[in-house]
Amino acid sequence: MTELVLLNKPYGVICQFSEHEKHPTLKSCMPLTGIYPAGRLDTDSEGLLLLTGDGQLQQRIADPRWKLPKTYWVQVEGTVREEQLEALRLGVDLGDFTTRPAQVRRIAPPELWPRVPPVRFRKTVPDGWLEIIISEGKNRQVRRMTAKVGLPTLRLVRAAIGPWSLEGLAPGEWKKIEIRLEDFPQVQHAKGISTVGKPGQGKHATPRKPFLLRKKS
Repeated sequence: MTELVLLNKPYGVICQFSEHEKHPTLKSCMPLTGIYPAGRLDTDSEGLLLLTGDGQLQQRIADPRWKLPKTYWVQVEGTVREEQLEALRLGVDLGDFTTRPAQVRRIAPPELWPRVPPVRFRKTVPDGWLEIIISEGKNRQVRRMTAKVGLPTLRLVRAAIGPWSLEGLAPGEWKKIEIRLEDFPQVQHAKGISTVGKPGQGKHATPRKPFLLRKKS
């Protein structure tokens, strides 16, 4: 068995443990050592981040060749049109590369925690929510994709990576699970939570009532 840590990364936290002059780091969320992010999440994005001390598992999660789907809930500015969704589904030419086809659909506003600081809206411009599923993870890819089709991103939350999701984790909270590397990427054999930590705690803690992340029906 090998351990995998699931963290709900808050907005504004940079994906590193070493000190940063402008942003809080992953140390502000967890006291663990000897683990590293398997992939990254932008400082101004929120949601699921996977960490492990197993280099082979880290590579398999982060490497797009394994095509592990990443699910994002994206609040965009503007009226969403079907042709924009179709452009995202087919692949978007971003200049330095063309994205692979994505799964994209409109969703109702999900039940999420308030963002701190709050999203800045323009009262005269509508907004909407999309669910975007990709197997890539290049720098600021989802934001660049939506901007390219005329829908700038206002808020971006990564809700799931493969079979792992944010359910039960409030911003800054984390949990450990154990998986068998030989099951990867079919990792549904993950065992139950072994440890749950609250934001910034130096000791393991019994979790409070779970925070449930869900989409509205």
